[in-house]
Amino acid sequence: MVKSDEKLAIDGGKAVREKPFPPRRLFGDDEKAAAVEVFDESIATGEAFGYGGKREQEYEKEFAERLGGGFAKGTNSGTSALLAAIAALELEPGSEVVCPPITDPGGVMPIVMMNCIPVPADTNEFSFNVGPEQIAAAITERTRAIVVAPIFGEPVDMDPIMELAGEKGLAVVEDAAQAHGAVYRGSTVGTHGDIAAFSTMYGKHYASGGQGGIFFTRNEDLFWKARRFMDRGKPFGTDEPNNVRLGLNLNTDELSAAIARVQLKKLPWIVERRQSVAAAVSDGIKSLQSVALGKIIPDAKASYWHMRMTVDADKLTVDKDTFAEALAAEGIPASPSYRHIPAEHVWFRSRNTYGSSGYPWTSPYEPLNLPNCEAAVARNFLIHIHENWTDKEIADTVTALTKVEKAYLK
Repeated sequence: MVKSDEKLAIDGGKAVREKPFPPRRLFGDDEKAAAVEVFDESIATGEAFGYGGKREQEYEKEFAERLGGGFAKGTNSGTSALLAAIAALELEPGSEVVCPPITDPGGVMPIVMMNCIPVPADTNEFSFNVGPEQIAAAITERTRAIVVAPIFGEPVDMDPIMELAGEKGLAVVEDAAQAHGAVYRGSTVGTHGDIAAFSTMYGKHYASGGQGGIFFTRNEDLFWKARRFMDRGKPFGTDEPNNVRLGLNLNTDELSAAIARVQLKKLPWIVERRQSVAAAVSDGIKSLQSVALGKIIPDAKASYWHMRMTVDADKLTVDKDTFAEALAAEGIPASPSYRHIPAEHVWFRSRNTYGSSGYPWTSPYEPLNLPNCEAAVARNFLIHIHENWTDKEIADTVTALTKVEKAYLK
């Protein structure tokens, strides 16, 4: 099968990279100092640090300013941010919400938690993101909102989606958990829909700690509705003396906010470095025939939470998964597949929600037809990059991709 004198590592040859790739080292002395300051202040005053304090308020102000102005509120996870965003829409039970076909379970479960029915739209024809045509095909007379997710930090084509939503009277939520710093038509991802949710857990572009999230909107009414929901219905923005609606405790805290403020200052550099790494790898393999950096929509800049690689298996003697496994054997941090399709999960198929009721679904489950989604999973794999890759990591990745293609090219 191997057509090269250079034996692949997966077949017993010498790997391109035998030394592990460097760790990301997301947190450092700056974050430590910010956390210690919180504890020192608490020790000096004798008061425990909580939530809603000065650091949290400053963090939220700084986050909103980065997005060009608006209203932001930190949460204890990205899932919580999305739950608060959907709760702010105050949709009637049984409403349908068009959602991404490929996303984390936390990108769909909040829809069901708010007693609405998730309806996955298909992806576009080249990536893991939904497209406007696919969303249009999923809309029914029961649709009340749309959730879009720019997977891997690759922007979604929002202008036609917002136009469609305006025509249909639908709200749009951007689940930008993976897309900090991505840009669509000159504006930051998360500023195009009615409300946006971000994740700040430890694996994202920047983090507020082990877990965290933040929601954002330029609509003050939606902000207060989300704000009330995320703190047990407290009457924020009203003249009422006590709690005004059903809600949960989804708050962040002063320690998380202190860490997040330091991290947020690093975000532009983090995104720029990831873009540089992706561009260098793409340039280095431009002569290859079977594999390339995944295509994104025009007039957009991805922030590359992961680097999506597209394989043309028709030009190879192996399938995409085997290609990716061979690349991983060469020492490159690659994953063969990203089959995160909530509609395939047991909880979704069996409707394991509230007791045995199957609520909020009202009809038997029917397998979904998502042909573009299936094709995208079949032809794409991931390379796990981060901002602290050096020229050596880039060069080894290019060398390994070249070696594997040479071995498997027809």
